[in-house]
This record gives sequence, structure tokens and C-alpha cells, in this order.
Amino acid sequence: MVCMDDSAIRARIEKDIALFYSNISSVKSDDPTLKRIIDLSEMYARDSKSYLEKGDFYTSFSCISYAHGLLDSVKEIIK
Repeated sequence: MVCMDDSAIRARIEKDIALFYSNISSVKSDDPTLKRIIDLSEMYARDSKSYLEKGDFYTSFSCISYAHGLLDSVKEIIK
């Protein structure tokens, strides 16, 4: 089992947040349902940032992981 210190955990989450915003910039859809899912993914990413600022790494990581999952599902649908 690998134990990470707080700075390494924070860096990992920040990397995932940056990757999310890099990926979302290329995802567009006119479909109202897909737009809603994209909006939800952005909300989860914002929540992740908020939890990270509060030092709640577990919730922050969960939120950004969920945001990535939502975005990946939209990307798969619009291929």
C-alpha cells in the first residue's frame, strides 16, 4: 500500500481538475440532455475545487472523478 502525503494528494487532484477543464473545452452538443450532463460535469468539477480548498481530499477526488465520468459518457455518445 502506498501512502501519499497531503501535498501529493493535492497535486494529484489539481492535475485531474486541470485535465477535466482541458477535456471539456472540446466537448460541445446542441442536444438539451447532453448539455445538461455537460453542465452537471462542470458543477461537479467546481465542487471538487471547493472541497479541495477546504482540505477535504476524499470528497474533492470523488467529485472530479464523477465529473470525468459524466464527460466521458457524453464524449462516447457524440462520437
